Formats: sequence, C-alpha cells, structure tokens
Amino acid sequence: MNQSDIHFLDLPNEILITILRKLNNIDVLHSLLGITNYRLHTLAKSNVFTNALNFVTTSSADDCCSISEAMLNRFYIDILPQIGHNVKCFILEPLSMERILLATHYPNLTKLKLFNFRQDILLRYFTG
Repeated sequence: MNQSDIHFLDLPNEILITILRKLNNIDVLHSLLGITNYRLHTLAKSNVFTNALNFVTTSSADDCCSISEAMLNRFYIDILPQIGHNVKCFILEPLSMERILLATHYPNLTKLKLFNFRQDILLRYFTG
C-alpha cells in the first residue's frame, strides 16, 4: 500500500474551515492573521471567524477571566482594525471592554454580552 504525502494546506478550503471552526475564533485570528500564508490569512478574516468574538475565558465553573495582555494588545493594535466591519457580536468583561470597543469602528455590531460587571462599573459606562 502506498502512502501519499498529503499536507494540511493541501485540503480544500471547506475542510480547513471545518477544522478551524473547532477552535476558538480568537485563537484562529491571533494565530493566522498576518502570517505569510495568504490563503490561511484570508480564511481567518472571513465572516466565519470574525462575526462573533468571545474575549472571556473560563478557568473553572464560576470564574471568568480576560485573555492575556499580549494577545489583547495584538487585537487592539492589529487585528480588530482589520476585521471591525465584520464584527456583529462581542462577549466581553470589564478589563478588556474599553480597549476593544475603542480599537476601531464596528458598523455591524448588534450584540454585546457583558460578564463579571459590578453595578458601579455599569453605571459609569451606561449613564451620563
């Protein structure tokens, strides 16, 4: 029986998307945007991975925390300005919310889910 040399990048886009959808959109964008492989860069920028972005991770049953500072910086400076027009939904917590929302213009943002907000933080952002 012959073994053939089939590589990840030999797969059709539909299969690559199916595989990448098993990952968190934040991880796909952080890992593939800006790489030298134009095909993977383009796939990562598609609506499949940019419509809904969850910046809240769960470390245990009740704990929520933000993504790392280095990853947040890359999103703020580089990634969000490239994909802001595609974003329809954000899932955020207070530590990263302001930086993410100020990174660029989001003309299609229709849903904002907030986690771990105290009343004083909510009042600061949503009242005059």
